Amino acid sequence: MSSKVQSKGAKAKDQQSPTPESPPPPEANAEAIQFLNSLSYLTWNLEILEQHSQEFIKFPILPMERKTSLLKQEGQLAMTRSIKDGEEVKTEVTFLPLHSTLGFISEAANLLLLRVMAWRQMVPSNARFLALDMEGKLCYSSYQALGSQTIQVDRLQAEVFIVEQTIHSEEGIPMSCQFYLLSDGHLAKRVQVGSPGCCMITKMPILREEDEIEPPPVFEKKPLPWEEDMELYSRFLERKEQLRLSHSRYLQQHPDAEALISDFMLFLLLRQPADVVTFAAEFFGPFAARRPPTPALRSSRPLSPFRSLDPSLDPAAGRGAQLARAPQVRLRRKAGTPGLDEEDLLSLLRF
Repeated sequence: MSSKVQSKGAKAKDQQSPTPESPPPPEANAEAIQFLNSLSYLTWNLEILEQHSQEFIKFPILPMERKTSLLKQEGQLAMTRSIKDGEEVKTEVTFLPLHSTLGFISEAANLLLLRVMAWRQMVPSNARFLALDMEGKLCYSSYQALGSQTIQVDRLQAEVFIVEQTIHSEEGIPMSCQFYLLSDGHLAKRVQVGSPGCCMITKMPILREEDEIEPPPVFEKKPLPWEEDMELYSRFLERKEQLRLSHSRYLQQHPDAEALISDFMLFLLLRQPADVVTFAAEFFGPFAARRPPTPALRSSRPLSPFRSLDPSLDPAAGRGAQLARAPQVRLRRKAGTPGLDEEDLLSLLRF
């Protein structure tokens, strides 16, 4: 920890000689760190990024003002304290390593910590935190629960939870403050032990109830008896009739499709192959526009009837307009009789 002190004004004094080495800085104990670690909705160490506070007393003859700024920068906590006593202004800058501020509770973090204690109606026992004393030096800080009490706020009776914080300064006497907290953590009253005055709210705030997190809704899969729903069943029948008319219209416009399917089914039933997919590929293969030419010499390995997906392996690829034309199969139909005629049927039986 390092510090710089500057004084200016009509009563500024010379800088005093450096003091001997100070004892090691105080550290927060395990109970305090464990309590901070239990704050799931905040970072467990309540670390400070930037904080500014100002206190002043307006006396006509000798006014007094004290400003404190905390700023986290480059792995250190820079603390600037400015005290104005009459015309004299004293400024002190202190740098604290971040590892030495573990468990440090600033004035802003103290309000959050008190609110958590009010919500839980519990104060960590034997917890020893770190805080700043009146001289701006690190010291120990402890909390103690003083029970509940009913006070009057804005003509209303309110139940409060009382927590006492004690700052254990190493150079001066301990300083204690009592905080009267409402059920939702609002600060209703603050009393400094030994002081004749106190701070108290004049208007009752709207108390906030604890938010209850509801579990996400579960939607079970239910069967849909659409046959019993008149609207859905009507749509089904309407769509079914549309498809039937569309299919019938297409077959009327393309009679060769029905003849082709009829011929394939007849040929399939005559041969009854074990592999229907390969048989269908061989049957419809001659109709392919990019069918490879038949080799001049037969091979012991039969050619696959399926076209390769890789264009570089397709012998018919790259020929441009000179594509092999599929042989035309002439389908003749007798009047009123779908399928093959007698001559075509005999040729299939001889195949």
